[in-house]
Amino acid sequence: MNLDQQIEKIASFKHLEVLANQIVEGFISGMHKSPFHGFSAEFAEHKIYNPGESTKHLDWKLFAKTDRLYTKRYEEETNLRCHLIIDNSSSMHYPKLKNSQSFFENKIGFSVLASAVLMNLLKKQRDAVGLSIFSDSYEYYAPEKGSERHHRMILNQMEQILEHPKSPKKTDTVRFLHQIAENIHRRSMVILFTDMFQSSDEVENEKLFKALQHLKHNKHKVVLFHIYDAKTEFYFDFDNTPKKFIDVETGEEINLYADNLKKYYEKLVQSYFQTIAETCSSYRIKYVPVSIDEKFEKIMTAYLVEKQKFG
Repeated sequence: MNLDQQIEKIASFKHLEVLANQIVEGFISGMHKSPFHGFSAEFAEHKIYNPGESTKHLDWKLFAKTDRLYTKRYEEETNLRCHLIIDNSSSMHYPKLKNSQSFFENKIGFSVLASAVLMNLLKKQRDAVGLSIFSDSYEYYAPEKGSERHHRMILNQMEQILEHPKSPKKTDTVRFLHQIAENIHRRSMVILFTDMFQSSDEVENEKLFKALQHLKHNKHKVVLFHIYDAKTEFYFDFDNTPKKFIDVETGEEINLYADNLKKYYEKLVQSYFQTIAETCSSYRIKYVPVSIDEKFEKIMTAYLVEKQKFG
């Protein structure tokens, strides 16, 4: 049974922790084929050696196998603090799921499972994790901790997101990102899952990017996972029959033929994605666009690459 089949089987139980663990175990078992060869040997007991650190605990046997320097880790050691942020706005609950679909086939479900996957990686490496959730309010905040009880509390909170979909509401993303930035006091990796769904007004865009930049205060490292549905939100792939499009945050409606706007829409969206990428680059924010039909390996690989740079 391959990884995709295992995921499909477990997903039917909608057990977030079990599914996240299954995805991580499959990823780690395949690490010998990846740039992280050797990282899976004793995943929870080693960390990358950084120049200038003591060489007292270098694992020379692992160095002989992998040609990379790792230091042995101990139970009480916390190597990284990570704060996960989930955008729980109405637009993140798109597309509306059919009964036959798994919970992670829309943006919020994908983001929740991706967050649980990263939490599993953090847990294996005995790192501390915190969580913020926002929509039309700052719904939830938990500081960075590494205990089993803390992990279960956060997982339970994320499961609540899936059980209680949002009714149409506008979201003040800028305001809540500023609040979240003020709550993260110690240097951390900050990981944001959002669809970047907002007004196309240049002033509002500038405010959003300033809020993202605020997340970098205190030398935090910021990773932005831009979650979207490629088929409909990027390529506007609809058949050419009359359609009613509804703004999931305002409830506004418009009737149109998709083909009449397809080229114009795609041009605007591509331009917007490019603007986000360029602005994040200028602010030294890691930008990772991820469609909900992609694999979770992209999320994990991006996290591990950025963690190695964190130092």
